[in-house]
Order: sequence, then structure tokens, then C-alpha cells
Amino acid sequence: MKDQTFTPHGKHLIAGERIDGDQQFQSSPAHGPAHSFAVGTPDLVDRACRAAEDAFDAFAATSREDRARLLNAIADRIEARADAITLIGTQETGLPEARLQGERGRTTGQLRLFADHILKGDYLDRRHDAALPERQPLPRPDLRMIQRPIGPVAVFGASNFPLAFSTAGGDTAAALAAGCPVVVKGHGAHPGTAEIVADAVAEAIRDTGMPAGIFSLVQGGKRDVGQALVQHPLIKAVGFTGSLAGGRALFDLCAQRPEPIPFFGELGSVNPMFLLPTALAARGADLGAGWAASLTMGAGQFCTNPGIAVVIEGADADAFAHSAAQALSQSGAQVMLTDGIADAYRDGAGRVAGQAGIRDLVTSTCEGRQARPNLFRVTAEDWMGNHALSEEVFGPLGVIVTVRDADQMLQVARSFDGQLTATLHLDDADADLGRRLLPVLERKAGRVLANGFPTGVEVSDTMVHGGPYPASTNFGATSVGTLSIRRFLRPVCFQNIPAAILPADLS
Repeated sequence: MKDQTFTPHGKHLIAGERIDGDQQFQSSPAHGPAHSFAVGTPDLVDRACRAAEDAFDAFAATSREDRARLLNAIADRIEARADAITLIGTQETGLPEARLQGERGRTTGQLRLFADHILKGDYLDRRHDAALPERQPLPRPDLRMIQRPIGPVAVFGASNFPLAFSTAGGDTAAALAAGCPVVVKGHGAHPGTAEIVADAVAEAIRDTGMPAGIFSLVQGGKRDVGQALVQHPLIKAVGFTGSLAGGRALFDLCAQRPEPIPFFGELGSVNPMFLLPTALAARGADLGAGWAASLTMGAGQFCTNPGIAVVIEGADADAFAHSAAQALSQSGAQVMLTDGIADAYRDGAGRVAGQAGIRDLVTSTCEGRQARPNLFRVTAEDWMGNHALSEEVFGPLGVIVTVRDADQMLQVARSFDGQLTATLHLDDADADLGRRLLPVLERKAGRVLANGFPTGVEVSDTMVHGGPYPASTNFGATSVGTLSIRRFLRPVCFQNIPAAILPADLS
């Protein structure tokens, strides 16, 4: 990385204008200098939402070609700031340079993917029932259906992905691609990263001649800022990635509005793995080491972190547990995203360790913003009898659940709440049990995979990153991949509307 200095200006961005505030907050970087940022207020939220609504009609009427140019321009402007983004991102989050560089590539890749996607036009789901004036007993009118943008969208930046799930991340890319203005609530863990990306978006908007009100960033603020955003009458949908408690509170606020709106929240998942007998016997040690690597990747701060392994008791399960414990014991301390996340991880590990029936395989202590892995083992009976053991602990913590036989493995599978992912490790001889498990797991998770680890999400047409509650608040949606654009569209049927005044994509 080049030696590059970046000093944040510390202001909000409202419809292309930098706005200061009466109060300031200090960033809390893992290393490097702290910076001051203006604190958001409900008044600023109102200003951003009104600007978004004022820009909506013109933006919704833009061509797909123009919006594709905007998305590509945003990607270009982000890449032009590549070194500065990596610098401030590593300082604020403690994530390594390679992780930030890869995440930046994913972010720009998402933007370019959506540009290509909307140019194809398939997402519009255009349908036409031609008029049948002679039909008896009643004629049929001319009916045309198309997906249309819903209005201004609120996006909450995520703590664990300062680029790909934040200011210009997947939610923002999908909304802009659909023709919806976006108001972003920046995450307090990485305000400098949010700012530099927001400046890139604003520059792209100016350079492509788009309405300035289609994008705003409000930094910081207390709960009242987030509440004001989701309850603002001009906001028509919300994208959120974060904790179950925070997401559920915002979801409830959306539902309690005079006009309820969809809240697309990704909230929590333990991403269970089921290790079937033949595969476990053949490569249990390798699976244990691979699981340990997945558990500790990024200090376990991934929404797809596979926190639970389900195995049939016996010598093969013991060998798997020993391998995982050995690998985790050799894992060093890692910096977590914030002091608060590190504290919550330690509290969560302590909560699990204190439950009845829990056996400690690897325990650790770490202070400050550091984290070390923890590994526990429990029987299926104790697991299913204590729902607290199935709750997500955000960080490098794993639980091995041992079952008596295949039937009890199915019982455990049915006991899980909704998940982002579920994994089968199996060989050919495990196919019969795999066939029994798969129908259960497809009801539990948005993505079911075999012989791999779920950390790492491909951004593509086919990806589903969502699942039944509490993995997400809308099981019919995804926050990754091109299908995510559907969250910010709604079908409209035009009956006997003259071609001269139809939306351009229907004429």
C-alpha cells in the first residue's frame, strides 16, 4: 500500500452538501489517530429524507443505461481512493490490509454487477396480456406489468463489513440500481471509512448529472437518529445488517408506523454443520482443522461463521473434536472491530461456559479489543433442552453437539431456528442420511452447502444471503446477489394505458 495520508473532514453529506453539526464524537480506531465527526440528529435525517423524496421522481424516470453509468462511476471513484480507503479502514477496524483490499474489490464488483444486471432488464419481470375486445362474456383489457422502484430507502452500515455492507455496499447498490434514492446511517465503528466512500458516491453523482438528493450519509447520533430514519414517513424500506436485539427493535418500529414498511434485516445465525458418519471417519481430523480456520477467520466476525458442529458420538467424533481443539489452541489473539464487540464476545463465551452440560475444550482469556477462540462440547439432550446454547455469539466460538445416532441428528436439525446457512459434510455412503437431512435444512436456511465452510459469500445471480427468522426478518429476500434488487421494487399493473405515457421500460 502506498504511503497516503487521509484526514476526514468529519461532516455529514446531505444531497451533495457537506453539513457540520453542533456536537462532535471521536472515532475509536484500533490503531492510528482518532478523528472528530459531526453527530447526527433527527433534523438532519428529516432533511436527507426530504431531499431523497424530492429526487425520487426524476431518478425513477432515469434510463437503465444512465443508472448503470452511475453505478460504474461510483465503483471507479472508490477505486481511485483505494489506498486511502484501505488506510482509514484498517485503522478504524483493525482488519488487515488484505481483508480491506478484498472487501473493496467485492464492493466495486457488486456495483458493476448491478450495472450489468439492470442493462439486461430481466429483473423488471415484464408481462403483457394483450387486449381481447371480442372475448365473451366479457372483453379483456390490455394489461402490462412491470417492477417499479418503491421510493427512498434507508440503509444502516454494518459493523463487520465497513465497505461491502455499508455506505456503498450491497443494499445501496441494489437500491440505486432499482431507481431508489438512499439515506445511509453510518456506523460509529468506522465513520472515516463511511465518509471517504460517501465522497466517492457524491462525486460520481455530480459527474453523471444525477440528482444530488439520491444519496445522503448521516453520521453518528444516538438511538433517536436510527428511530427517526426508520419511522420517517418518506422512507419506504430499510436495509439493515447487525445484532438481533438492535434489528428487532428497528423492525418493530417499522411495523408500528402508521404506514408499515418492509424491514430487510440480517440479524443472527450460528450456521450449523452436520458431519455425517462416513465423511467424519474418512477425514475427521482435516474437518476439525478446517472448521477451526473458518471459526477464527476475521476473529469470527462473519455472519456466516459456522459456530455449531453436529456429530454422532464415538471415536471419530472424538478425533474431530481433538483436531479442532488443537488448531484453536494454537490460534493467537486477534483484534476485534470495537471494544463493545470484544466485551460482548467475552460475555457470550462466559454465558455458554456456565450452562448445564457444557464441557470446556478450549477456553481463553483476553482483555481490551483482543479475542481468542473458545470451544465447547455438549450432548444433544442438553443442547435441545437449553435454547440459550443456540444463540449467536459473535466471535471465534464453536460448540460441538454430539448425538446418539442419525435419528437424533435429525431431531437436532429440526430444533434449529432460521439460519443463513447450513452445511452437510458427507461422502457417497452418507447419501441416505443426506437425503433425510436436506429437506429439513432447506426449511431452516437460505443457503445449504456440502463439503465446504460457509464463510465467504459469492456475489452472483444465484446467491441467497438470508433465511427464516432470526437469520433475517424476511425469508423471501436476500441481501447479497442480484436478486436483492427485488427488495426495492414493487409490481405495478397498467391497464389500457396509452403507450405514449407508459414508463420507458414498457413502451
